[in-house]
Amino acid sequence: MSRTYRATGINLKSMPMGETDRLLTVLTREFGLVRIMAMGSRKHNSSLAGRSSLFVVNDLLIARGRSLDKLTQAETLESYPGLSQDLRKLTASQYLAELCLYQALSDQPQEELFCLLNEHLKRLEQSDSAHILPHLTHAVFQLLILAGIAPQVHVCCISRQPLTPDIHDPDWRIGFSIPSGGTVTLAALERLKAEKQSRPGPKVQQPSPLLHTQMTAPELDLLQRLAQAELPNLTALEFADTTHGWRSIERVLRYYAQYHLDCPIRSATLVDVCFASPEYPQPS
Repeated sequence: MSRTYRATGINLKSMPMGETDRLLTVLTREFGLVRIMAMGSRKHNSSLAGRSSLFVVNDLLIARGRSLDKLTQAETLESYPGLSQDLRKLTASQYLAELCLYQALSDQPQEELFCLLNEHLKRLEQSDSAHILPHLTHAVFQLLILAGIAPQVHVCCISRQPLTPDIHDPDWRIGFSIPSGGTVTLAALERLKAEKQSRPGPKVQQPSPLLHTQMTAPELDLLQRLAQAELPNLTALEFADTTHGWRSIERVLRYYAQYHLDCPIRSATLVDVCFASPEYPQPS
């Protein structure tokens, strides 16, 4: 077996090691997640310094090691400097990186995940400030689709009844059940809540938002559009900034992802801070 191998990868995580090194977690096309040591990359004059930064795409030459492989050479193919220059974009990118870390495999090709992440990082970098959160939310939904756990948003998960939101009716509502896998009719939602209350044993306090909640017609319309590979023309969506809007949809998908991946999204706390503004009103 050769002691070196080549891979194309994007840096998802970086940790300082010793005085001058970095431990990188890289998503590669060919081998999935790999952890490699970038020796001396924290030195000011190191050729690996910029190449070991977050979200840089490199052609890598890696030497196999007993415990950790070592990065011996890197040639940058693509980078997204605009992400680090905007706190909202950087936070959104870290959010996506966390999701990829949870769903990526090691020792297996991850071509689709690699390409999907790169595409959405590019969209985030090019996004204007008002559209960062919609792009993030769309990327989260697309990652959930790739993982095979995306929520059902077009029919009731219980009755299979098709759901068409009436965006002109301010009182229209639909249910969303995280454990059930997505949208449910209000009648089904009430049954699920009743079943939860009637179960024997201690009642465990659930985080907010609750596992079973309601959504408005504009929210469901936005959620259904996220299933498309391309995000629709955002300026054409007259209801895109309703009371809950994108902020509410992001929170629903966040709790849905955490529940079904069984992992916390730590960068979500920063999302709450970064998007807590009149531009992105907090859900009531």
